[in-house]
This record gives sequence, C-alpha cells and structure tokens, in this order.
Amino acid sequence: MTECIHLPAAILKPSTVALPGSKSISNRTLLLAALSDNICEIHSLLKSDDTDRMLEALAALGVKIDFLEAGRLKIHGCGGSFPNRNADLFLGNAGTAFRPLTAVLAILGGDYHLHGVPRMHERPIGDLVDALRIAGADVRYLGNQNYPPLQINERSDNGTRIIPIKGNVSSQFLTALLMALPLTGETFEIEVVGELISKPYIDITLKLMAQFGIHIENQEYRRFKIPANSRYHAPDVVHVEGDASSASYFLAAGLISGTPIRVTGIGKNSIQGDIAFALELEKIGATVNWGDNFIEVSRPINTPVKAFDLDANHIPDAAMTLAIVALASGAPCTLRNIGSWRVKETDRITAMATELRKVGATVSEEPEAIHIIPPAQLVADAEIDTYDDHRMAMCFSLVSLLGVPIIINDPKCTHKTFPTYFEVFNSLTAA
Repeated sequence: MTECIHLPAAILKPSTVALPGSKSISNRTLLLAALSDNICEIHSLLKSDDTDRMLEALAALGVKIDFLEAGRLKIHGCGGSFPNRNADLFLGNAGTAFRPLTAVLAILGGDYHLHGVPRMHERPIGDLVDALRIAGADVRYLGNQNYPPLQINERSDNGTRIIPIKGNVSSQFLTALLMALPLTGETFEIEVVGELISKPYIDITLKLMAQFGIHIENQEYRRFKIPANSRYHAPDVVHVEGDASSASYFLAAGLISGTPIRVTGIGKNSIQGDIAFALELEKIGATVNWGDNFIEVSRPINTPVKAFDLDANHIPDAAMTLAIVALASGAPCTLRNIGSWRVKETDRITAMATELRKVGATVSEEPEAIHIIPPAQLVADAEIDTYDDHRMAMCFSLVSLLGVPIIINDPKCTHKTFPTYFEVFNSLTAA
C-alpha cells in the first residue's frame, strides 16, 4: 500500500524557515572540490538523496572525504584526476550528479559504468554525449540510444577545440561541459546551438567555477571561452546557500495565506536565479521584504492574488509552485516556455495537469505550456500522486492553505532534496 500523508486545511502563523542547502550548489561544489588541488571544507551542505549519490560516487572514484558534523565535511581534492580509473557508479535519479560526472569522467578517460533508477534511463543525455564525442571522448550507450546507462572509456585528443552543444533541452549539459573541459589544460570554446534555457543555472556554474579559480569568458550565452592551463583550486571554506527552489513553497505560502513567512539562507545577493520567483509573486499581489540573508513574503489584507500569464523559462523549478498559486487566483493562468519540465524527474507538465484536475481545475497542456482554470470550489481530500518527484509532493502541500484538506501519496519522495519538508511545513500551522 502506498504511504501517504493527510494535510488538513491549515491556517498559518508568522514563521521563519531555515532552508536546506541548495541541491544545485551542493553537488557542483562537491565535484569542484574533489577536482581541486587542495583541501576544502564545505559548510551547510544539503543532506539528500542527490547529494548522497554524488558523495558515494566521489568515494568510489577514490576521493578522501572527512565527515565532520551534520552539513559539514572536508574534501581532499585530487588535483584534476581521480585515483580510481575504473568504477561502477549508481547515481539514482540525480541529474545534478549524472550529467557533470559523465562529462568529467569522459574528458579524463578511464573505465566507468554510469547508471541509475529506471527514470534516469528515460532522461535524455544524447546532446551531452554528442558534444563529448566531438572532444574525443569514448562514450557508449548500454541501452537505448541517447539515454543512460553509459560506458565511458579512454579519451583520444583529436585536436578539436570548438565544441558545439545544444541548449534547448537541459542547461545541465552546458554546465557539465563547462566544468569538465578545464581539466584538459587546453583552450576550448563552447558554442551554444539554438536557444539556451535556464540561463540562471549557468550563472551559478560560472560563479562557482570562479570561486574555484577558473574564470570563463561568457559571450552573451552564445559562446564560452575556457582559458589554457586552467586548474581548480578550492577556497579553504565554502558555505552553501540555502535552496532557492525549496524556498518557493514557503514564499508562496506567505502569498496564499497572507501571513508573513520568512526564509533564511538566501537573500538579495543570492547567486541562484530562482530568487526571481519572489519578484513574480510581487507582481501578483505579494509584499516582499529582502534582506542579506532572508526573503519574507506576505500579502496585504483585501489584496487578491492576481492571475498571470508568465514565460517561466528563467525559473523552471520554482515555476511549478506557481501552478498551485494559480488556484488561489480564481481566474485563468498560464505558464509558458516550460518544455524542460518534460525531461525532469517525471514529465512534469502532464503530471501537474493530471493532479490539478483531481482538485477540480480545468487544465490544458501544450508541448511547452500549461493553462489552468481554477474551480469555483476545490475538491476536498483529493489524493495526489507524486510520480517519485519531490517537487510534485511539495507543490501540492500548498493546496491545504486554500481551505481544503489534501492527501499526498509517497511523501518520502521529498528525500531527493528536502527530507524534512513535511515536518517543516506542518510547523508553520497555527495551533
């Protein structure tokens, strides 16, 4: 029998939430530290399924890791090459581990088998593999063409120094190339073919690489130049920002309920693009207060939640939360340019449409858009399937703030990024 959690219709009290570390920053930081030529101490690291898979992989590759206390560890960098050149790596459904490790191991060369859960084997990786092969890598598909699992062998440098990569499926492909090519010590240029989606995630990658000593020339997100003789060198200590995507649920709770909800661990100077979610909330009725290490959202009395028609390409993960906010608007809403949802942990456009209909919404989907018409009255105790997708579970918890109880199936799927999510969410409820 599927485990579930029943969330009663809730009223919130003014609250502050300390965010877990960012998944995107945590896994990038772990890999960059492992590739550095020194020791790096990492603080506020996210504890989740995705970071566990990265840590297991690094250990299998021979990286020495000292676990100091919760959220703090020390990585002994390997100077740009891993001690173990032969490894079998199970990476679950962690795209932030699978894509960069594929690129790094393909560029370094060796004998590596990369695989994951069945859903990971349905998530495309062909555009990245094509680019790596142009750079001389030997990457082979062990199942369906263009999908994991993968076998990686020795790379042969063919002299090619301009590498094209498609930008319209996942920004993680470009991130993976950016992190891997400096390991060659050669000058490279990466050319983006077509439209690059999720540019803020590339900004995260570039800013973190700069912290680790490698400065990439970004020519309007069309061409990226990697300098010769690059070498990763870690800061002595790195602090991981709170997860801005996870913040979206609590910020949206402040808007929906009208009760001030503050998140800490991110602020006005965050390197994560998903803090733009708060700006979108402001446009539809929220009052947003920005600090150096917090964002707080509320809504003035008698100010309604406004309907919206939004190009959400810049906040693809946080935009899922807006699909639930749409229910609070009482009017038709649209999210556009979200085609990347279809190749995430599940096909999120179809999953979101299916589950929104259970609460009474009228929903239509397009290849890269979703249109939502809220019902006059939400369906109480709708049973929401989560598709082993952490964001589906966290998004639909917000329905309980709209005056009806809701049932969330498989709540433990939140372990991917936020294992204590429902405990934290329930702590916001007024007695």
